[in-house]
Amino acid sequence: MKNQAYETESEDEDPDFKPLTAQEAQAWRRRHPPLSVWRVVIGQVLVGVLVVVLAWLLSGKPSVAWSAGYGALSVVLPATLFARALARQSADAGAAMVKIFVWELAKLVLTVAMLAAAPRLVWDLNWLALLAGMVVTMKTYWVALKLRPGVRKTD
Repeated sequence: MKNQAYETESEDEDPDFKPLTAQEAQAWRRRHPPLSVWRVVIGQVLVGVLVVVLAWLLSGKPSVAWSAGYGALSVVLPATLFARALARQSADAGAAMVKIFVWELAKLVLTVAMLAAAPRLVWDLNWLALLAGMVVTMKTYWVALKLRPGVRKTD
């Protein structure tokens, strides 16, 4: 068996790494404008409404539409809570990271609680429609990132 020497930390670093200058950082910010969390939430609401309409049209049953709507709501409501909580600025980076983790946990707990309450809140619950509404609405995050305005390729 061959003994290999452990690489030191300096050998692991990428030798091509070069910090950006102030002008390069400013140009990068122009190419990558920040994405408003409220635009994502509004997008989720619109996608949720579309899922409800499609569920109703395809099934013809109001219970399927209600189930899909509740699935979408179980994504939109926690996302709204998360966006509202993160809209307030934090003083330092450490506090901001803790806030993100705490509110992400709150978002997850609220989603699970809403799903657990679904059989009692939605009459004639259709789990497949609920799951479809939830998944399609949740995928709005990726669509919003892909379609955000102002993102251009590097020159």
